[in-house]
Amino acid sequence: MNVLIDLISREVSGAFEKAGFDPAYGKVTLSNRPDLCEYQCNGALPAAKVYHKAPIQIANAVKEQLASCKMFESVEAVNPGFLNFKLSAEFLASYVAEMNLVEHFGVQPEQNPRTIVVDYGGPNVAKPLHVGHLRSAIIGESIKRIYRFFGNHVIGDIHLGDWGLQMGLIIAQVQSQRPELCYFDPDYTGEYPEEAPFTISELEKIYPEASARSKVDAEFAEKAHNATYLLQQGERGYRAMWKQIMRVSVEDLKKNYENLNVSFDVWLGESDAQAYIPTMLKIVEDKHLAVESDGALVVPVQEETDTKEIPPCILLKSDGATLYATTDLATIVQRQQDFHPGKILYLTDKRQSLHFEQVFRVARKAELVPPQTELSHIGFGTMNGKDGKPFKTRDGGVMRLEYLVSEIDNEMLKKITENQKSKENLGISEEEAKETAKTVALAAIKYGDLSNQASKDYIFDIDRFTSFEGNTGPYILYTIVRIKSILHKYHDLGKSAEGAVITSAHSESEKNLMLEISKFNAVIDGAFADTAPHKICSYIY
Repeated sequence: MNVLIDLISREVSGAFEKAGFDPAYGKVTLSNRPDLCEYQCNGALPAAKVYHKAPIQIANAVKEQLASCKMFESVEAVNPGFLNFKLSAEFLASYVAEMNLVEHFGVQPEQNPRTIVVDYGGPNVAKPLHVGHLRSAIIGESIKRIYRFFGNHVIGDIHLGDWGLQMGLIIAQVQSQRPELCYFDPDYTGEYPEEAPFTISELEKIYPEASARSKVDAEFAEKAHNATYLLQQGERGYRAMWKQIMRVSVEDLKKNYENLNVSFDVWLGESDAQAYIPTMLKIVEDKHLAVESDGALVVPVQEETDTKEIPPCILLKSDGATLYATTDLATIVQRQQDFHPGKILYLTDKRQSLHFEQVFRVARKAELVPPQTELSHIGFGTMNGKDGKPFKTRDGGVMRLEYLVSEIDNEMLKKITENQKSKENLGISEEEAKETAKTVALAAIKYGDLSNQASKDYIFDIDRFTSFEGNTGPYILYTIVRIKSILHKYHDLGKSAEGAVITSAHSESEKNLMLEISKFNAVIDGAFADTAPHKICSYIY
């Protein structure tokens, strides 16, 4: 099904051509003066310079060609040469009726659907999710669903931070606290316990304690580095403990993401990419892309056309240690082998933009993916408090995500309870009120984030986001409930909207509603093309 504005442009372009002008001047846009018209075309103004005629003459000539067109209720040529259009009620009704009959209301799927890997989430194991993880989860989930709506095979990968020194720090700290555990006995040959030696709450305390200790205790720091090395070399006891850390952490992460209605198709991490590092390094070295710099192995990625300096991408440090770039490039090799994606999209804080520019350039130079495979990064802005600074707890710490969700749940429950009292009890049980509060709170959080352009910082204002008035998630839900209430009342009269015939508008408000509905496929197309969930939010509101 064609997008409405394309149909209108095609008709007007044909009129330009019939009047003796280039059809390219017939592009139509939404009116910037909806009080005067619904659509407009300004093509007569630039055409006037080419054809040496007054713009109004060209506009009038085009208008004459559209005199018998049933698409329009009116066509006006207005000085200095604007063409203003109002659609006929019959044509608009027929278009909306067709939308109602076709799949996805007229949104056309991709002609050549692709496999797309969306890399979002990115939490570190053994650490609690905090508000900084919120944007990645919410925006990534939305983008994944938009891509799927167009018929693509989309794989959502959480890409866990589950390797490196942080694991060694945890293992060393547990060993210093409980040296008697079998994981640290080099002579132990039995099966390791199924039960982890720590809970998630204990684990979340262990890492910050170990990290702080390593900064002041050189001997402990050395033990942590040694534990990291032994883990990566496959030391049996350390690998067993690492698996326990992973199991306890992933269970908790799944629970937290489930509360946000966010899910991942694969739970791979940095550890899964380790086996692909030698392959990746060999490809890079075989193509003579890497050079030595102060003992480190780097790939120069600066291009002659660059207007700013792009530093070399470091693959190995002078001591042979790997970095995030090493892991990310190895992960590209892994994804190419496992999924053969047509696109890999990364969603992270925008401060990582340079990192991904370096990684993508190395991947292109080394031909880790085919030329047609798209590598893309969306950098999102920070979520700030009312003071304009990154969102914090009242005492200035980084707020845990589950505490933020709980705070908003409680705020919504309070509003629902107060509303109940003011209306002499609406007959909702305490359990129903809690479930409703949870649903509305999630709408407040998600819509509050998604309604902002991803790349921009935004103010997370709990009072505003939880309001039932204005451009908020709760207001959108409230409006849906009102629409459903109207349909229920209609049904109670013994009538049904199923199979109803859509007729021409009987009033200006009906026509305005049809005009908004008719824009649906164009809006969704735009959100897909620009990877911009905020465009859908704007349309919904």
